[in-house]
Amino acid sequence: MKTLYQHIKASKNQQQKLLAILLDPDKVSVSTIGKLVEKINQSPASHIFVGGSSFEGNHLNELLKVLKSQTNLPILLFPGNPSQISPEAHGILFLQLLSGRNPEYLIEHQVNAVSILEKTQLEILSTGYILIESGHETAVERVSQTKPIGRDQIDYVAQTAKAGEFIGNKLIYLEAGSGAQQAVPLAMITAVAQRISIPLIVGGGIRSREAIEAAFSAGADIVVIGTAFENDPNFFD
Repeated sequence: MKTLYQHIKASKNQQQKLLAILLDPDKVSVSTIGKLVEKINQSPASHIFVGGSSFEGNHLNELLKVLKSQTNLPILLFPGNPSQISPEAHGILFLQLLSGRNPEYLIEHQVNAVSILEKTQLEILSTGYILIESGHETAVERVSQTKPIGRDQIDYVAQTAKAGEFIGNKLIYLEAGSGAQQAVPLAMITAVAQRISIPLIVGGGIRSREAIEAAFSAGADIVVIGTAFENDPNFFD
């Protein structure tokens, strides 16, 4: 049986594009998740990501249990900090904020997560996370106290992504941020996709099927939809 990462790599090699639905546990309750899962199961989604920049609730484990009982899709944690780690998911995007220089998000949170992760069976996918300027301050920028990289710094972003691959990241995630006014530029997606050999995830500010296809055509291996699906569960109908 393939691991989550082996499946993602194989999909990239076969040029099969993947789609992840991002659910923010701060915005989803256990009582309402059933209707969303029904819509996700009817959509072209290949993965479910769960997480956000911050989380104030205590229902993450229960939420994930309900998700697992109602879908066969792989569920990956997308945590803003170690408090968002749960053994109930299938895997975790182990994020390293490559676009910032705040040591908390480069290594401190990762170190603090080790003792929690060692008690789980989660598949750990080392992910270089690069925040791109999107028109306004995002939650990631505010919480991490880091500035995104400018939209015109295409070569620098590609270089940063390649550094992440050299460091050992298994995935690169280009992120415009939750509710971004502007998605990651297509030219930037292409430049990064051409520079790295590992799978590329792109998310933030993607609000239409056309935008999804454009990101795929530019070189994204996985596109993430969050806010657009939250605002309209019938997005894929």
